[in-house]
Amino acid sequence: MKYEFTPRGVCSQKIYLDVENGIVNDVMFVGGCNGNLKGISSLVKGMTVEAVIEKLSGIRCGMKPTSCPDQLAAALKNLV
Repeated sequence: MKYEFTPRGVCSQKIYLDVENGIVNDVMFVGGCNGNLKGISSLVKGMTVEAVIEKLSGIRCGMKPTSCPDQLAAALKNLV
């Protein structure tokens, strides 16, 4: 299934997810640090939703209380 998530407190404006049977098939960020977010998207492909949440939850960006990876985890928590 394809999902759309609006992150808060980060530079990216949207996160598009494709998740089937608890496995992340694709992630696309709109805005934010292009190269880093492409790398994160590539690394999480094929991972379980739970594994991505475990790895990325709580990551901060500088002094911000959240980050784009943390917001990806938040998006996936909505699916669990």
